[in-house]
Amino acid sequence: MIVSNLFWSRLVLKNASQVKRKINERLFSHSSFLKAANILDGKQLSRKMQNSVAEEVERLKRMDEKYHPSLAIVQVGKREDSNVYVRMKERAAKKIGIAYKHYAFPDSISQSTLLREVRKLNNDQSVHGILVQLPLPRHLNEKTVTESILAEKDVDGFGAVNIGMLAKNTSTPIHVPCTPMGVMELLHQYSIPIAGKNAVILGRSDIVGNPVSYLLRQENATVTVCHSHTENLPEQIAKADILVAALGKPEFVRGEWLKPGAVVIDVGINAIHHNGKRTLVGDVHYPSVSQVAGYITPVPGGVGPMTVAMLMCNTVKAAELLRNKSILRKVSINEIALKDPVPSDIEITKSQELKKITTVAKELGIHETEIETYGHYKAKVDMKLYERLKHRNDGHYIVVSGITPTPFGEGKSTVVAGLVQAIGHLGKLGIACVRQPSQGPTFGVKGGAAGGGYAQFVPMDDFNLHMTGDIHAVTAANNLLVAALETRMFHESTQSDAALIRRLLPLKDGRRVIPKGLLQRWNKICNNLGHDPSELENVSQELLEKFVRLNIDPETITSNRVLDVNDRFLREIELGLACTEKGRSRKTSFDISVASECMSILALSNDLKDMRHRLTNMVIANDKKGDPVTAGDLGVAGAMAVLLKDAIKPNLMQTLEGTPVLVHAGPFANISIGASSTIADKVGLKLAGTESFENADKAGYVVTEAGFASDMGMEKFFNIKCRSSGLKPSAVVLVATVKALKLHGGGPELKPGAPLPDEYLLENLDLVRRGCANMVQHIRNSQKFNVPVVIAINSFRTDTNKEYEIIRQEALDAGAVDAIPSYQFSKGGQGAIGLAEAVMKACSTPNEGGFKFLYDTKAPIEEKITTIAKEMYGAKGVEFSPLAERRMKDFKRQGYERLPICMAKTQYSLSHDPKLLNVPKDFVVPIRDMRLNAGAGFIYPLTAKIQTIPGLPTAPAYLNINLTDDGEILGLS
Repeated sequence: MIVSNLFWSRLVLKNASQVKRKINERLFSHSSFLKAANILDGKQLSRKMQNSVAEEVERLKRMDEKYHPSLAIVQVGKREDSNVYVRMKERAAKKIGIAYKHYAFPDSISQSTLLREVRKLNNDQSVHGILVQLPLPRHLNEKTVTESILAEKDVDGFGAVNIGMLAKNTSTPIHVPCTPMGVMELLHQYSIPIAGKNAVILGRSDIVGNPVSYLLRQENATVTVCHSHTENLPEQIAKADILVAALGKPEFVRGEWLKPGAVVIDVGINAIHHNGKRTLVGDVHYPSVSQVAGYITPVPGGVGPMTVAMLMCNTVKAAELLRNKSILRKVSINEIALKDPVPSDIEITKSQELKKITTVAKELGIHETEIETYGHYKAKVDMKLYERLKHRNDGHYIVVSGITPTPFGEGKSTVVAGLVQAIGHLGKLGIACVRQPSQGPTFGVKGGAAGGGYAQFVPMDDFNLHMTGDIHAVTAANNLLVAALETRMFHESTQSDAALIRRLLPLKDGRRVIPKGLLQRWNKICNNLGHDPSELENVSQELLEKFVRLNIDPETITSNRVLDVNDRFLREIELGLACTEKGRSRKTSFDISVASECMSILALSNDLKDMRHRLTNMVIANDKKGDPVTAGDLGVAGAMAVLLKDAIKPNLMQTLEGTPVLVHAGPFANISIGASSTIADKVGLKLAGTESFENADKAGYVVTEAGFASDMGMEKFFNIKCRSSGLKPSAVVLVATVKALKLHGGGPELKPGAPLPDEYLLENLDLVRRGCANMVQHIRNSQKFNVPVVIAINSFRTDTNKEYEIIRQEALDAGAVDAIPSYQFSKGGQGAIGLAEAVMKACSTPNEGGFKFLYDTKAPIEEKITTIAKEMYGAKGVEFSPLAERRMKDFKRQGYERLPICMAKTQYSLSHDPKLLNVPKDFVVPIRDMRLNAGAGFIYPLTAKIQTIPGLPTAPAYLNINLTDDGEILGLS
């Protein structure tokens, strides 16, 4: 039991002896009270409570296989009394089913080291309770060490947070100190009245005395706390209906001091030696006190066992708190003040008070140790969050795509933001998973890509600009790869075999050393030549030469340097012109960063290991024999992974109304998948998912976006991303606008700078009806994957209800679940509730047969391309150029035939020709060339020349982007 080391002054003892005779005469004149007190049997009650706790633990374990309460005890030194207490707690923990971890440290441990060890336990989500066994050696500050334990893990209840909340009448502590709680439990279990009684506490420590006084006051006792400076102590004791002795003085309280029938709780435990024997006694003189008291706790066997029982209760409570905190997913909605007309996007965002990102994380059930904050409003999500939640059933998975894009812009990002906000209004968890926009278009044409109006991703300046540096990391990794390639070509062309061998296979202590980055290449070449890779000395010259010479064919290089800026003058450049490069110049070009295969790898990787594997497999050129040369052959993949180690973590942000957003990756939609990352989707689906013991209707919704329309982004999302991730979509939302449908229906051509023709501003039912053919084709595209479809009609002021009704009827006739006008731009989440209800209905509709792919990757390359062209575009057929035919043969020979296809074509038509609007007929898709993204895991055929680094227009968006004197960004939209 805990020993209170109070010093009781001689004055107290003197006063005690002076009044002893009077009290003795008064009390013992009542002979009716001279009978043995009732025993408050803490040992028996503790056993009963521990059995009850054990049953509860077993019940929770059966209900939740991930529930494993855990207690960590930190012990410094090897004091015998501490060893006894630790063993006692260990036995109780094991009996109850609590995982027990004992961390023993030497007496010599420094305070900083001990604090570091406690912090580790704080951060360990598998540890629920932490107890530091006291006392600590003199050089360690007990207060500092115990205060370092997180309040929710402070199962001893000694920390300032728990003690402070206990002291306040209006607060409830997370954990009540164990011994005081044990005292109260004894009183309750034996039905001893407390309210209105005089309670006297001997001792005012924060371990027993003060906490017991708070608990007794809360139950309306009149409490007197006595201490070493209390005068007339026996007289104070004589007033007690309930006496709690916790002063650390052997047999101090005498029976003659006591009010007959008083309840005596003896917390003290002291070792005394009598007749050469060591005996444990309490703070009261049991022989005399037990003859006067009505109830008394024995020592040992009273409060001590109850302390251990309460520690077990607190540990189980801590585990349940963490469990409940982890499964609590309730996102509060930030109110927005709607204005009409709708102000500018930047004006709206600046007027809205955002949640701190730590609050967003907490509402999602994300622990503090699972995010890395970047300022107040954005954070990286640690990969260990997914590991903690991967046992959950996934939430609903919704992909937002659209009809064929037009210059009007259909507003997919705005719909995504509005939809998750609306889901929040309906009391469900909605998480948006979106791409990080490239800075090129932000400063070029768009001025931003964070949604619009009252449906935005915020802070919009962070969202549109550097975020947490992921695109810069991709840029660095890509450019390191190309620099490594160019450098290797230079050194191979200027050095002998012997020089290359000496530098790439250096000797260390007389033995050859294989650089870590080249181990995979070494093993591959050794296996090809039948050589034992572990044998580094007796190596043939042929093997050494094969190892050090890549013999890259410059004409086959496919990787370019990248940067995140639109710059048309980098579309064709010549490099290597400095005299130091000895005439080894080469014509090449730059791409925009999001067109890098590294970005596609970031988007498609399932975890860190998978990303490292994909980087290794990147094919950057062929050698002169036509065999692929990879980043692994260059030995640079490990360094690239290092550059991307933080970029692989999704970014947590929020919508205008405070619903969570995971922003991650941003692959170029024309030549890649045009979707956010697999990792973000997986994390989102687990956050929105359900535990095994929860009802399925508690599942939330993850809403992600696929670039462009169903023939581009959605098809790639399904056939490439879902195939790679193993995730299955629940529903498709296709975004359409009245204006876009009118353009597809034959509306006047749009001319830059010219006023918008009246056909787009006034009701025109015929144009809408004819344009619906494009929408119907996209509905049918979605249905080929056996996924239910909802049409989101992104509303504008000039639209009419009759136009909406035509769209809805055409959509229903084509098999859509519904077609709903959505007003998120002007009304926020409230304006998209109808859409959210339709989407939730689609997700809950039984899907006979389930999700299916459009093609089998085992099919020949030309068959997969033809299937996409005919099924998604409506083409009559496909025509392959001689170059494309040659590429297909190369890919087959190199072993890449079974990769999925990522078509590179215009987004402005279902066909390859941007001028063919609505639903083109009788066209043949030309395949000019093909490229390989072996690391990302797909082949992309080119139907036309695709600009992979955009240019800037005459009046770029950066003309209106500026910074005020106080650092406020202007001009983003």
